[in-house]
Amino acid sequence: MEAQVKFAIVAHPSRYEAAIDLATPLKAYVFLDDIGAGANGNHRRAIEWAGQQNCRVVIMEDDALLVGCFTEKVAAWLDRFPDDLLSFYLGTGRPPQYQLEVATKLIDSDQRQTDYITMSRLIHGVCYSIPQHRITDVLTRWDSSKPADYAVGDAYGGEVIYPCYSLVDHADTATVERHPDNEQRKERRRAWRLDASQNTQSMPEARLCQDYDRRIGLL
Repeated sequence: MEAQVKFAIVAHPSRYEAAIDLATPLKAYVFLDDIGAGANGNHRRAIEWAGQQNCRVVIMEDDALLVGCFTEKVAAWLDRFPDDLLSFYLGTGRPPQYQLEVATKLIDSDQRQTDYITMSRLIHGVCYSIPQHRITDVLTRWDSSKPADYAVGDAYGGEVIYPCYSLVDHADTATVERHPDNEQRKERRRAWRLDASQNTQSMPEARLCQDYDRRIGLL
C-alpha cells in the first residue's frame, strides 16, 4: 500500500517565489523565515508541524529541484523504510569531509548492486523525511547551535538512508544562509547521481513511468 505523504518547504524570504513554485504542485506547506530564525530554526518549525500530521512528511528546502515522478518514488521509498530517516539528496562538494566516504560507498553499492547507502549523519537538509514516531525524540534532543542538517541527524541519532540516485537536485545558487563556520560555499553543490527520469544513465529499476505525476498534475 502506497504511503500517504505530506510536504513542507523551508524557505528564505528572498526565495519566496521559488518556494511557492515548488510548493504548489505538491500542495506543500511553506515555512517562510520572515522572522530571521535562520535555517536551524526554520527546519525545527517544519519538524514541529510534521509531528502534528497523521502521515509521513517530507521536508525540503526552497532550492530543491524535483526529478520526474517524484511523489511516486518518494512514497515507494517511505513504504520500503517506514522506520528510518531518509535523505532524498546526496550531494557533491559540501560537506567536503564526507565526500570520500560518499564516493567509496557509492562504488561499493555499485559492486553489490544495491540501490542505497547508509551514513551515520544527515549531511544535507535539501530533502529528507523523519519517521513520525521519532519526531518527538528529534525535537527533544535538538541543538539550536548546529547547522540544520546536522541538528536533524544528530538529534535523530541513527543511520541515515540515502538512495544512490537522488530524487532531488540542488539549485546551486548563491547561499542565503549565514553558516556557523563562516566559510563561503565555493564547491559545486549538485547531486552525485539523479534518478533515471532526468538521467538516462541511472539504474534501470529507477526508470519508473511518469503516469502518476501526470495524473496528479505534476507534469
